[in-house]
Amino acid sequence: MSFQITVTPSQRQFTVLTHETILQSAIRQGITLPYGCKDGVCGTCKCKLLSGKVVHSAHQENALSAQEQAKGLILTCCASAHSDVVLESRQVTLKSAFPIKRLPTRIQQLDKKSPDVMLVQLQLPASELFEYHAGQYIELILKNGERRSYSMANAPYLSAASKTLNLHIRHLPGGLFTDHVFNGLKEKDMYRIEGPFGSFYLREESDKPIVLLASGTGFAPIKAIIEQLQHIQSKRDVVLYWGGRRPRDLYLNDWLAELLLNMPNLRYVPVVSDALPEDHWTGRTGWVHLAVMADLPDLSQHEVYACGAPLMVDAAQADLIAHCRLPTDMFYADAFITEAEKAKTASAA
Repeated sequence: MSFQITVTPSQRQFTVLTHETILQSAIRQGITLPYGCKDGVCGTCKCKLLSGKVVHSAHQENALSAQEQAKGLILTCCASAHSDVVLESRQVTLKSAFPIKRLPTRIQQLDKKSPDVMLVQLQLPASELFEYHAGQYIELILKNGERRSYSMANAPYLSAASKTLNLHIRHLPGGLFTDHVFNGLKEKDMYRIEGPFGSFYLREESDKPIVLLASGTGFAPIKAIIEQLQHIQSKRDVVLYWGGRRPRDLYLNDWLAELLLNMPNLRYVPVVSDALPEDHWTGRTGWVHLAVMADLPDLSQHEVYACGAPLMVDAAQADLIAHCRLPTDMFYADAFITEAEKAKTASAA
């Protein structure tokens, strides 16, 4: 059995099968709705149900609360249609969507950038074209079939020239894959990838000033966005706020310092929340999004791109919209969801 999904205001239509979610069906058919984690955790795919019936699988309360469901909001990543459905949702234009591919890759380089961050460079097949927008992510398929999501940390033009993808992987002790990355992964190991995924990417057609907001390895897609802005010779004013617990968490500080010499329209504000005396930190402290609020109380003409831990992304979205006049549709986000957080959602089922 299948049902018809209509998305307003674009009036795009597609068919969903009973065994798949609305988002799975949309991705399969090239209808690019907003989404992030695909696991009912981040809330990026939230939209309005105008008519029809859907049933949700397990999801986290912070992604979609009971009060929001009562108002007719749904998560397309967890919602299965039980009738024809009409949705109200912002939509990425079909023109901007790149085909999702599954490709073999080889580990080309491992470069430890800090005690718990590894830069993993993947070699792409020479004969394959892999296109993506700066900010998007891939899914890396493990030997047992499980998947891990990682953002591309190099701009598309750099990837096309070198036939490589760079990933920034933080070590989470006890993590199935990250333990292997830091203790067993070797150059020339082979992995399959699938992508690109995600509606978090640079809107190149805009001329609005940009706030880039990252915590930890949430800097990976932000780095790709910065490189893309430089590549297209953008004249937009850009300010980057990058937060970490300690200075060593800002693992590409030297790279940024050199880049600033060649990007006069880019400003960088590092923020540390838990510096120790031996760090000798003299810069900004506290939560990174609060530094944005202190410096930029009026964001009514800005775009914000935020990536990092869900706590930071959620707080930034709520506070910047409520207190800094940021338009709701000018906040683009990608929350990094750990396997532990996904497991918590699954256990709720």
